[in-house]
Amino acid sequence: MIFRSSAWALQVLKACSRTVGAVQQLELLHKVIHFGVGGYQGVFDNYMNAVPKQTLSATPGLYNISASCYLPREDSFHMIRDAITSDLPWPAVILGLSVNSIWYWCSDQVIVQRCLAGKNLTHVKAGCILCGYLKLLPMFLMVMPGMISRILYPDEVACVVPEECKRICGTEVGCSNIAYPKLVVSLMPNGLRGLMLAVMLAALMSSLASIFNSSGTLFTMDIYNRLRPHASEKELLIVGRYVRDAEVFVKRVNEPVSPF
Repeated sequence: MIFRSSAWALQVLKACSRTVGAVQQLELLHKVIHFGVGGYQGVFDNYMNAVPKQTLSATPGLYNISASCYLPREDSFHMIRDAITSDLPWPAVILGLSVNSIWYWCSDQVIVQRCLAGKNLTHVKAGCILCGYLKLLPMFLMVMPGMISRILYPDEVACVVPEECKRICGTEVGCSNIAYPKLVVSLMPNGLRGLMLAVMLAALMSSLASIFNSSGTLFTMDIYNRLRPHASEKELLIVGRYVRDAEVFVKRVNEPVSPF
């Protein structure tokens, strides 16, 4: 009973933190859109002109920077792009991403495990439908804030000169990764800034916990349980914990050489 109550309370806290985070993100986006870039139409108009001031390298013989490196693409606001010349061909979007999405959302262990935890089949179906509609939000919570950040801070977010990018964000290949943090740090007050950081960390910890839990379950139920078919539930639980600890250790050891 205590375990169930604690688990229920933890799920409530996770839901509350994610709700608060989504509300804060929407409020920040609403504020920036209306007062920072001139409304939704301002995003469409200003994004195409969001170009950094410095486009020439101090060592042109080493870095040959063309206009295509810093000018926004003409098809930036189109999801279906040219099959040959675009950076995201429409066959890959329709065929490749469809297969990948069906695999993840229908058969990946993390998602399946969440569905198996449902009260009944009706709850599982309702949860999947709700999540499908919620997947429309990343357009406004992830894509548009990045575009707005480039509009407001083109010299930092859209930097193209390797020496300048190295000075701004510590990498020579571009600073697009700082788009959202730059927006949060520059526009949100101190209290909301800390709350946003807490929400992002909570979401990250929740995702990592789901991944580690699902991988531990796969090992204990599909591998270890076959080696020791009469293992007790306590033994399986302990083995699952050791597997998760081993995964964290391997990831930490592999971190210096892994690009991900």
